[in-house]
Amino acid sequence: MREIAQFVAVVACSLFAGAAVYITFVEHPARMQCGVELAATEFAPSYRRATLMQATCAAVGLLSSLAAWLAGASLLVNCGRPTRQRHSFHVDRILPTNKRLLNPTLDKRSAEAERLLARWGRLHAVRSVLSGMAMLLFLYLAIFKKPL
Repeated sequence: MREIAQFVAVVACSLFAGAAVYITFVEHPARMQCGVELAATEFAPSYRRATLMQATCAAVGLLSSLAAWLAGASLLVNCGRPTRQRHSFHVDRILPTNKRLLNPTLDKRSAEAERLLARWGRLHAVRSVLSGMAMLLFLYLAIFKKPL
């Protein structure tokens, strides 16, 4: 049971981190190359789809790491720390920018839209690093830490 829960936690965390890295290094730069108006227009549907996928991965990762810990995995629950940091960073920093980008009154051709998209890209890069750190911690604990 513990090994299965650890495996699921590692897979979920890896999918989350992989999606974050893809968005940071592939999707968002490509979006920005299309011009501010198109980038701002495409942001909303892309954001909705990514949110659904990443929220699912985060929930599965959290529940499976908790299950692994309850089944005897040592310290695997500490993987929640980077997850909480990532969530806190999202709520405190990224979410206000998201709300402004998703505001229907935003002029999608404006300098403000361009500034918000650039800020979002930088913030999402930080989120990708935090996600990668959480994934590495999950892997380390799943591979090298033995049950107590």
